[in-house]
Amino acid sequence: MTIITDEHCTTYHSIGHPERPFRVNGPVKKLKAQTELKLEWLKPEPSPKSKVLRAHTTNHFQRLSEPHDFDSDTAYHEGIRDHALRSVGGALMAVELAKAGKPNFSLLRPPGHHATKERAMGFCYLGSVAIAALEAKAIGSRKIAVFDFDVHHGNGTEDILAKHEGVAFFSIHQHPSYPGTGTKSFDNCQNYTARPSLPREDYRKLAERAVADLKSYGPDLVIVSAGFDAYAGDPLCNQKLSAEDFRWFGKTLGGLDVPVASAMEGGYSDDLPDLVFAYLEGLLGK
Repeated sequence: MTIITDEHCTTYHSIGHPERPFRVNGPVKKLKAQTELKLEWLKPEPSPKSKVLRAHTTNHFQRLSEPHDFDSDTAYHEGIRDHALRSVGGALMAVELAKAGKPNFSLLRPPGHHATKERAMGFCYLGSVAIAALEAKAIGSRKIAVFDFDVHHGNGTEDILAKHEGVAFFSIHQHPSYPGTGTKSFDNCQNYTARPSLPREDYRKLAERAVADLKSYGPDLVIVSAGFDAYAGDPLCNQKLSAEDFRWFGKTLGGLDVPVASAMEGGYSDDLPDLVFAYLEGLLGK
């Protein structure tokens, strides 16, 4: 298993904001201390601008360097465009490793699945997974599935990938919840909504239906937006999943017999290191 990370991604944060360095530092500390999994560590290269512009407008790319907050949730930080380009680079590296048959996980911040073609929002600045999907298509993958199990709808990924031939988007998320989208499926975008405080067993049934639809699509590459905020102890939402459920996600996706690339999205509880570890164990069939 290769972990893609860089300590520089923890150097930005706002006091009191849930998008804080612990999201990377906590899992890194746990993974370096454990002995059950054999891990390799790689640092990503920032994504080239040309790959970003497959997904985002030039105006949006330039806006990332302007020192003004994007909205009440999404602050401007010095060098945030460079941080976002590093996250995109991590997703691109994850795809490269997956296509080479190597298990992987991109453990970086900021996340990306709320960033639309023209807007940074929801702690996200560039659509890392969506950019990686378009790159995979450009280098020869025929049918790419993006599977998003973050508890919030990946509206940015949907905005970027909608109607792209050869790419399908599958998102399981709570509704109503931020950002208020993802209530309907259309074209190549399949959405599965869970009401707040849905019983764990029902959430799993919803996830099983999404995985069944993904299998029916028949992808030759799966890119995962791995969000850990449907966890029962997460402060930002109202779901009831356990670490065992995230192990199930990993084991199920890892057992599809196609390359799988994974990048972290949300997850804000202090138990995040255990949740990430469970997912990685699952990917490795444990």
